[in-house]
Amino acid sequence: MPRVARLVVPDVAVHVIQRGNNRLPCFFRPADYPIYLRYLGEYARKHGCLIHTYCLMTNHVHLLITPRRPDACALLMKHLGQCYVQTINMAHGRTGTLWEGRFKSCLVPTDQYALACYRYIESNPVRAGMVAHPGHYPWSSFMANGMGQEDNLLAPHPAIEALGHDPEARRTAYRRLFEAPLEAACIEEIRKATRNGYRLGTPPKRRGPLAKRDRPLFSEMGSVPK
Repeated sequence: MPRVARLVVPDVAVHVIQRGNNRLPCFFRPADYPIYLRYLGEYARKHGCLIHTYCLMTNHVHLLITPRRPDACALLMKHLGQCYVQTINMAHGRTGTLWEGRFKSCLVPTDQYALACYRYIESNPVRAGMVAHPGHYPWSSFMANGMGQEDNLLAPHPAIEALGHDPEARRTAYRRLFEAPLEAACIEEIRKATRNGYRLGTPPKRRGPLAKRDRPLFSEMGSVPK
C-alpha cells in the first residue's frame, strides 16, 4: 500500500510519537536520554522546528513541535532517528534499527488542543504508573514548563504564553492544569488522531448523522481543557 501523506502545515504544532521496534526499549541506560535530547536540539535548529514539550519513555518518545517548513518535521525525525540509532548501536554493541517503522503524528491546530497535548505528553509517566507526579520523572519537559528549570531545548507554544502576564503566572497556571487527570475522552482523541495521522478535532468518517461521541472534544472556540 502507498504511504499516506502526512498532514503538516508550517507554523502549526504537531504531536509526534515514535515507538521502539516491537515495543522494545529504545533507551537502555540513563546516559542514553541526554544523547537523544542533544540530537533533538541539534536537528530541530537545523531543520526549523520549535520543540514545545517532550517525554522520553523507555520504549517510545512523545514530542510536541512546530515545524516552520512543510518538510521540517520529517527531516528532523529522519536525522534524529538515524544519528541516535548509530550512536546507541555503537555504545551498546548492537545492530539494526531501534524504531518501529515511521513515526506517527497529528496536527494540533488550536491552543486548546496544544494545552491538552502538553498535559498528555508530560503526564505519560503518571499514566504508566512510573511516578506519582509529572515533576518526578526526569526525562520530560515538565520541570521546565511547570517549574522554570532551564531547558534551552524548549520554545513555548503561544498557548503557554497566553496563560499569564509573566513567567511565574504562566507557570502557576500551567501547574494547575495538572491538578486533575486529563479526561479519558481527550486522551482517546489524541491517540486516535496521532495513530491515524489526522487533525485533532476532525471527527472520524461515519455513515449517517454524526454521533455525539464522534464530535471533536473541543470546538475551535471552546474553553481551555481543565
